[in-house]
Amino acid sequence: MLSMTTDYAADTGCPEPYLRRIAEAGFTHVHWCHHWNTDFVYSPAEVDQVAAWLREFGLGVTDIHASAGREKAWCSERAYERLAGVELVTNRIDLAARLASDVIIMHLPAQPVDEELKAAYWARLRRSLDGLEPLARDRGVRIALENLSPTESFDTIEMVLSQCSPDVLGLCYDSGHGNISGHGLDRLERLKDRLISLHLHDNDASGDQHKLLFSGTVDWPRLAGIIARSSYAKWVSMETTMGNTSIADEAHFLARAFETGTVFGRMIAEEREVV
Repeated sequence: MLSMTTDYAADTGCPEPYLRRIAEAGFTHVHWCHHWNTDFVYSPAEVDQVAAWLREFGLGVTDIHASAGREKAWCSERAYERLAGVELVTNRIDLAARLASDVIIMHLPAQPVDEELKAAYWARLRRSLDGLEPLARDRGVRIALENLSPTESFDTIEMVLSQCSPDVLGLCYDSGHGNISGHGLDRLERLKDRLISLHLHDNDASGDQHKLLFSGTVDWPRLAGIIARSSYAKWVSMETTMGNTSIADEAHFLARAFETGTVFGRMIAEEREVV
């Protein structure tokens, strides 16, 4: 099994053409990444249509990138924006459950340096998580917190994970972000028992390029070994996009993504045999 992000070419608009091409390339699953950084709310009619397309193309959903939100932001200082953000995440939890997925991925905003502001930040975050936990448990959907490019994002994630049950909260490791920070794999090693989601892509450590696997400087052998010893129980899930490659043809790009994902899957399998 192998998973490809739905936004490899575009992250808004009708996803049907991309789902079709992903399936034609041989992928069995998708990482749902449409509308990930918008305030878009999926209506029942839209969810029903997405489910119908997935059935038509024989695709499962590995996980869903829940919206970071622009004005509906789950950690906003404005109370109404925070509550709207919780509603937006609720929409994604419902979407995941409807599409038979058990994980949504969220970004955590950076915590402030000022102690008073930091205390308010943690109070907001706690209120939002407390509001989401009952629904997440009821729907059987866990929230995966994604590491961002600044190394400090792992500090915040570690603190949240230490306070929350693995039944509700886990880690999404983004290989590109970890490579930019320079210490991603060291931090992943410490949290590998909470790993429930993967965003696999490559870069040269100078920026978030979302390139094909093995085309940059990510230490793929070491990452394969950590994943093999981790709590992650799913398949290779890629978040590679066409934008920073020289490949203009979608079919060619997807074929290369499938090839590199297959290679990395074999690397993980070989490491698991050793473990």
